[in-house]
Amino acid sequence: MPAKTYKHLTIPAFLMAAWTALILPAPALAGETVQGPRPQAMDDRWLINPPGIRVETWVSGLKAPWSLAFLPDGRALVSERQGRIRLIGRGGKVRTLLSFSILEDDESGLMGLAVDPRFPRQPYIYAMYTWREGGRRGNAVFRFTLKGQRMENDRLIVRNIPAGDNHNGGRIQFGPDGMLYVGTGDTWRRQLAQRPESLAGKILRVGPDGSIPKDNPFPGSPVWSLGHRNVQGLAFEPGTGRLFATEHGPSGEVGFGAYDEVNVIERGANYGWPLVAGAPSRRGLVDPIVAWPEVATPPSGAAFWRGDLYIATLGSQALVRIVLKGGRVAGIERWFNDGDDNRYGRLRDAVRGPDGALYVLTGNRDWRGSDPDPDDDRILRITAD
Repeated sequence: MPAKTYKHLTIPAFLMAAWTALILPAPALAGETVQGPRPQAMDDRWLINPPGIRVETWVSGLKAPWSLAFLPDGRALVSERQGRIRLIGRGGKVRTLLSFSILEDDESGLMGLAVDPRFPRQPYIYAMYTWREGGRRGNAVFRFTLKGQRMENDRLIVRNIPAGDNHNGGRIQFGPDGMLYVGTGDTWRRQLAQRPESLAGKILRVGPDGSIPKDNPFPGSPVWSLGHRNVQGLAFEPGTGRLFATEHGPSGEVGFGAYDEVNVIERGANYGWPLVAGAPSRRGLVDPIVAWPEVATPPSGAAFWRGDLYIATLGSQALVRIVLKGGRVAGIERWFNDGDDNRYGRLRDAVRGPDGALYVLTGNRDWRGSDPDPDDDRILRITAD
């Protein structure tokens, strides 16, 4: 986005603090990351062909799609990391709504999308992306107005979210309270996840206009929870309104890997990174409900469907189903993968559609994909008997 877009803005003090954290190195934390056990009692069940499940390709020919968001009339928007927002008509026809200059590098780029819950009365679309101005870069959430077949700039919602080559988070989602939740990453500077004044390694909560809700846990700050490594999935449980978040575990920077996890997010809670990984039950820190210490399962977008939580995973190339009963994890399945082979490759997002189907984005044409199919990248439509 051009620098002139922001020249008229007055940046609040907490955002200036976040900008300072963005450009200055954080001091090292004392001690090593403590490894805890997995919190779930069961092993994953692998199902390359889950019974009673039908999969069809809804849209094909996309390039590194990152986020899918449905409009109330059944049309959908999809973001592509290089900087395109595309509109999918009810018949599956795809056209480009907006193409703009962003910083696409490694894991940065155009990421999460969200539709204002009051749409079309409030015709706003929200997007999170990486920007660069001169030698500086960061992540921002911007609001656009959808007018017919055009999208126009409206206003900046959150700026000065630290950015890096990797671990930019990127998922945005409206909650049942009408607030916008934003998942961010530690940008490979893991100390920032424990700094309340930094917007890195956090889940943020702001109003639809970017204002700070008065009931946020840290006065004047958008931070809702802290101690996250790289949040790429947010999903609210129907009925309870509980927020579930998926998070990437370490990949060697603390001497070990794996420990990808799923958390239930509480107001003001600390989820431990980089102090802990797994579920060591340390005072003042909240353990995940699921962690995978033995096998890397980098999770991305998530959605509730037919009562269970479904998570699109990247390198593990599976759609993970987490069965919940009485608020507890009762089973974990890895769909479309048998441990040796998989059907669809990397999966980036999972969204429940207005027709009751589950829609899943593949992510095989980004820089980490390999051997994409001719139809990649695709949006899969999943239904059940």
